[in-house]
Amino acid sequence: MSSPLEDYALLGDTESAALVSAHGSIDWLCLPRFDSPACFAALLGTPDHGRWLLAPSGGPRCTRRAYRDGGLVLETRYETDAGAVTVVDCMPPRDTRPDLVRVVRGDAGRVEMRMELVIRFDYGHIVPWVRRIEGRTVALGGPDGLVLTTPVHVHGEDLRTVATFVVSAGEEVPFGLTWFASHAPVPAAIDPLAAVARADQWWQEWAGQLTYRGEWREAVQRSLCVLKALTFAPTGAVVAAPTTSLPEDIGGERNWDYRFSWLRDATFTLDALLASGYTEEAMSWRDWLLRSVAGDPQDLQIMYGVAGERRLPELELGWLPGYEGSTPVRVGNGAWSQFQLDVYGEVLDSLHQARRAGIESDDAAWSLQRALLANLEKVWDQPDEGLWEVRSGRQHFTHSKVMAWVALDRGVAAIERHGLDGPVERWRSLRDHIHAEVCAKGYDAERNTFVQHYGGTGLDAALLMLPLVGFLPPDDPRIVGTVEAVEAELVFDGFVHRYDHDRSDDGLAGGEASFLMCSFWLADCLHLLGRRRHACELFERLLAVGNDVGLLAEEYDVATGRMIGNFPQAFSHVALVNTAGILSAIEHPAQDRRA
Repeated sequence: MSSPLEDYALLGDTESAALVSAHGSIDWLCLPRFDSPACFAALLGTPDHGRWLLAPSGGPRCTRRAYRDGGLVLETRYETDAGAVTVVDCMPPRDTRPDLVRVVRGDAGRVEMRMELVIRFDYGHIVPWVRRIEGRTVALGGPDGLVLTTPVHVHGEDLRTVATFVVSAGEEVPFGLTWFASHAPVPAAIDPLAAVARADQWWQEWAGQLTYRGEWREAVQRSLCVLKALTFAPTGAVVAAPTTSLPEDIGGERNWDYRFSWLRDATFTLDALLASGYTEEAMSWRDWLLRSVAGDPQDLQIMYGVAGERRLPELELGWLPGYEGSTPVRVGNGAWSQFQLDVYGEVLDSLHQARRAGIESDDAAWSLQRALLANLEKVWDQPDEGLWEVRSGRQHFTHSKVMAWVALDRGVAAIERHGLDGPVERWRSLRDHIHAEVCAKGYDAERNTFVQHYGGTGLDAALLMLPLVGFLPPDDPRIVGTVEAVEAELVFDGFVHRYDHDRSDDGLAGGEASFLMCSFWLADCLHLLGRRRHACELFERLLAVGNDVGLLAEEYDVATGRMIGNFPQAFSHVALVNTAGILSAIEHPAQDRRA
C-alpha cells in the first residue's frame, strides 16, 4: 500500500522526477522523461509494481527531513535504538543520462540498513532481465535499462535486488541508479558523492537568482523550486504534475494523467517566473508555447506533450490496482481533443504579459497571434467543454466567453500599446460585443452573481478570474456579488470547491475535494476587494495544507485532513507564488492587465 501524499517529497532533474516517502521508499519514477513509462510504480499499486527502499532494517524511531540549500537535495534522518543515519537523495543535473543518487551517512552509533530494489518497467508490467556486469547490477526490459552502482554487496531474492549492511558514525555509503537505452552499452559508473555535490551547487546557483523580497519568501522559493523541477529543460514546457492517476476522489474514477503541459497555465506561470527574477525560464516557456501552437489555428489544443506532441491518447492500465484502490489508472489524457475556448485568452494573455516584461517576439509570432484571433472571430460564439474539461457535453461557459474577451482585449493592446499591425477596430468592436453578452447572459441579476454557464444557476470558482483578468474592476457590484456568492456556496470548511456538483453535471461519477488553486484565487479577490486580513488568513490556511517539505497537491479533503489529486501540482504552486506577490504588493494589480 502506498503512503499518504503528505509522506512524499519530490526529486527532479528538470527532465524527469521521482517521489520518495518519509519511510525511505521511492515509489514513483519515470525515465528518461516525465511522461515515460514508470520503472517504479508502487505509488499506484504495491511494492511488486516497482520501488526502491533504503531505510533502517528495524524501522526508525523518529524521522526528520528537509531540503537543503534552497534546492531539491533531500536529507531524511532516521533515529533508531542503535544510532542515527541520514539518507541524502537527489537527481543531479543531467550529463548525458538521468541518474538517481542515494547516500547513507552514519551520524551516531551503528545502524543496520535494508536496501530493496524492485525494478518493474512499463508501469510495473515488465519484470526485467537482471545480471551482474563488472560488479554492477544491470536490469534490461523492453527499451529500458537501469544499472545500479554501489560498493555494497547485493543479491537477488524473489525477483528483487536486496542488501543488508551496517553504517557506522562518520561513514558514507553511496548508491547510484542510471537509466540507459537497453540497446546501448552499459554506461560508466557514476560517482554518487560527486553527483550530490554537483546537485547542491546547481540548486544553490539557481536559487541565488531569486529576486522576490516579499512576505512568505521561504514558501515562494520552495514553490519556484517545484516549478523548476517540473520544467522539461530541453523545451521549456512545464508539466502540470509528475504523476498520473492520483485520484480526486479516493476509490473513484476521477484519475487523470497530468504529465503534460496545459495552455491554461500559461499566463500565471509566466507571471510567477517573471515576478521572481527567472526571465530565462519565462522565455523558454514562451518559446515552447509558440512552437506548440504553431500551424493551423483551428488545431489549437488545450494541452501538449513536453516536446509539443499533440496526440496524447488515453489508455487504461488494467494491471495496476490504483492508489488506494482508485481505478482506472490512466496514461495519456483524452482531454487533448476537447474544444476549450478559454485557451485563446490564455495564449494571448501570456504573450501580452511577456511583451509587458520586455520579452519581445518576432514577426512570425505576431502573425501566429493574428491567425489565432482570426479563428477566434469565427468560433467564439460556440459552446465548449470549459476550463474544467467536463465530459457531459458542451455549454456556453461564462469563463470561456470571458477568456475570448481577454484574447481580443490583449490583441487590441498589442496594437495600441506596442505598435503592432492589425484590424484594431474590428477586434475592439467584437471585444465590446462579447463583454456586453457576458454581462447579459452570464449574469443572474436576481442573485447578483455571474453563473457557470448561460441559462444555468450554478456557480463556478472560475468566475473568480473575472476581476483577475480585468474583465470588470473588483469594486463593481457584480464582482462583489459574485465573490460573496462563491464564499456562500462554494466554500466548505474554509476552502473553495470548483463548482456545486448538485447543480453542475460534469459527466463523471463521484465527488471531489476543494481545489487549492481556486482557494488562492479567492484570496486574490479578497485582497482586491480591500479585505486583506481575510485574504491573508486564507493564504496562511493554504500554506498549512502543504506537507513538511512544502509541497502541495491539486486538492485538499477537509473531511479526512489530507491532500488528494496529482502531486505535487504545478498550478497550486504557481498560484501560491502569485498570491504571495499580490498580498505583498509586489505584483501589479491583476486588473491592470487590461489595456
